[in-house]
Amino acid sequence: MSQLDRGKSTRVMYMENKSESGDSGPARIGRVRFSNSGRSIVYRSKRFERIKGGGISGNYRDVETGEEYWISGVKRDRHDRHWAGSGPVEIDEDVREEYEREIGLKP
Repeated sequence: MSQLDRGKSTRVMYMENKSESGDSGPARIGRVRFSNSGRSIVYRSKRFERIKGGGISGNYRDVETGEEYWISGVKRDRHDRHWAGSGPVEIDEDVREEYEREIGLKP
């Protein structure tokens, strides 16, 4: 069992690829799993490591591709993208209800 398999902590988070289109890269909201150390996270089959000292635009990098991502908690005002960014934000169906409760759209 790897260290990531032992991590139990999960959270619904905002994830945006900063390598493709700057502040308008592909973005989604989904459930991530944290490693025991908290320095890496897993979303589906992708593993991300925190960028020490911060990257150019992201705070995590995809371990496999090296692409930078901005990954953060969701905002109640639904303005997760950078103010200069645009484009749709996909929401994984398996977290939609929890996400809507978290931002106050559902009781």
